[in-house]
Amino acid sequence: MHARTKPPSLDQLVLLNPRLQPADALAQRVFITGASGGIGLALSRHYAKQGAILGLAARRSNELQNLADELGQPCAVYPLDIRDAEALQQAAQDFIQRFGVPDIVIANAGVSRGTLTEHKEDLTAFKAIMDINVLGMVHTFQPFIAAMKTSPLKGRLVGIASVAGIRGLPGAEAYSASKAAAISYLESLRIEMGAYGIAVTTIAPGYIRTPMTDVNTYRMPFLMDVDIAAAKFAHAISRKRRFVVIPWQMGLIAKCMRLMPPRVWDWLLKKAPHKPRIDCDWL
Repeated sequence: MHARTKPPSLDQLVLLNPRLQPADALAQRVFITGASGGIGLALSRHYAKQGAILGLAARRSNELQNLADELGQPCAVYPLDIRDAEALQQAAQDFIQRFGVPDIVIANAGVSRGTLTEHKEDLTAFKAIMDINVLGMVHTFQPFIAAMKTSPLKGRLVGIASVAGIRGLPGAEAYSASKAAAISYLESLRIEMGAYGIAVTTIAPGYIRTPMTDVNTYRMPFLMDVDIAAAKFAHAISRKRRFVVIPWQMGLIAKCMRLMPPRVWDWLLKKAPHKPRIDCDWL
C-alpha cells in the first residue's frame, strides 16, 4: 500500500506556478466587514456562490449567524464594532489560524447620516462617522498586512468609499468628509502596498439600493440593485482595478465633478436635498 500524499496547499500551488490565481486552485479566502446587511451582505452571498471561505464581521450577531447558516459555506463570524481595533486584531488572528492568509480583505462597513455643523447635537454623529468610515478601514486592514506580505499570493485590500467623497455634499458634511478621507487614505495605501505586490482597490459607489439609501426621500439617479452592484464590485476586485466608480454612469458624472470650478459647484448644489438627520443605533 502506498501512503496517502497530502495535497499541496494553495500557497504551495502558487509557488509551483506563479501565474496561478486563487480561483484556479482552491477556494478563495475572503474577509468582509459590514457583512450583515446592504453591500456587505450582497458581497458575502456573491463570494459564497463562488465557493469562497468567508470571514464575516459586523455588529449584529444574530444577523451574522443567520447569514452563516444560509450560505452553507465554510465561514467564521465575528460580531464586533470596527471602531474596536483590538477586536479586529483578534478576528484577523483567528481567521488566519483557521483558514490561512485571506486572498481578499474588504473594508465595507460604513455609516451615513445627515449632519450639520451648526447643530451641537450632531457632534457625536460627526465623530462616529469619521471613526467608522475612516479609522474602521485602517483597523480592518492593519492586522492582515504583515501576513499578506509574506504570503506568495500577496492578496488584495479593498475599500468601499463613495462618490460623495469626490466633492462635498450639503447636509452630508461628515459623510462626504469621511469618504474623501477614505479615498485619499486608500490611494496612499495603494502606493505603499505596491512595493510588496499587494493590490489595493478603491470602489466609489453611486446610489445602491440598500437600507442606507432607503431613508432618502429625494431622487437618486442611476440607482442600482445591490446584488448587481456586488457582482460588479467583485469583477473590479478580480481585475485589481485601482479606482472604480460604479455604476459607470456615475463614473462619468464623477469626472465632471472633479473638474467643475467651485463657483459652479456651489451654484448647482445650493438647493440640493439633504440627507435626513435621524437617530441611528451606531451613535
